[in-house]
Amino acid sequence: MNQTKKASILYIPHGGGPMPLLSDDGYEGMNHFLRGFPSTIDKPDAIIVISAHWEEAVVSITAHKNPPMLYDYHGFPPESYTIKYPAPGRPRLASRIQNLLKTAGIEAALDYERGFDHGLFVPLMLMYPQADIPCLQISLSRSLDAGFHIRLGKALAPLKRDNLLVLGSGFSFHNMKARMSKQDDTIDEGNRQFEEWLAETCSDPGFSLGEREQRLTDWQLAPHARYCHPREEHLLPLQVCFGMARAPARTVFQDLVKGFITSAYQW
Repeated sequence: MNQTKKASILYIPHGGGPMPLLSDDGYEGMNHFLRGFPSTIDKPDAIIVISAHWEEAVVSITAHKNPPMLYDYHGFPPESYTIKYPAPGRPRLASRIQNLLKTAGIEAALDYERGFDHGLFVPLMLMYPQADIPCLQISLSRSLDAGFHIRLGKALAPLKRDNLLVLGSGFSFHNMKARMSKQDDTIDEGNRQFEEWLAETCSDPGFSLGEREQRLTDWQLAPHARYCHPREEHLLPLQVCFGMARAPARTVFQDLVKGFITSAYQW
């Protein structure tokens, strides 16, 4: 790894299934942001993705040299099952991550079979369509415990010295029932209040590190938290990113995505 550069840590929305890649209305702003982001950083030597779409009892890391595709969605147009993202894996980095987690007291396993899910290939097809950067994924813990995922991020902190892109791939608003039933262009008040809380929590310089960590640990106390995240798997990649960075973030994207305010944060 290049020791003269530092890792970029980014929490992003990845859209609904493969639809951002299929010219679906409502993703224009998000797609524009994702396509433009690589021009703001040095080209990374490898990309690590913490995907909302992978949960394991034991935190797992993809270790395949050439990971296959995992079409982890159902009922979408036929062309969405022919998408290819032939980026190579990075087994040596996977082993290093496993060792970092074990050193921190976190049980971790290497997975030599699992392919890239859409939490990886959808945003990366927009960001790095050449698929020439090695990629790997780290799973969430099936516990869905926010404090554990901050601890997981802390264990990854030594990687900040390397020229990596670390992507927390989720969605800052993930109430799919509300999203599917929305009929007008009005701003959803619960969505707005939670996004304001999240931006303040991630970015307000007035918070100490401990205060910021406590808020993200107790995220369910935020306004309309369970409305915005009936299940927290799409938020937890953010906790991993914060744990790794342990610093204020910058809001690098905030716009309507399919009618709801959605944000991205960079550390």
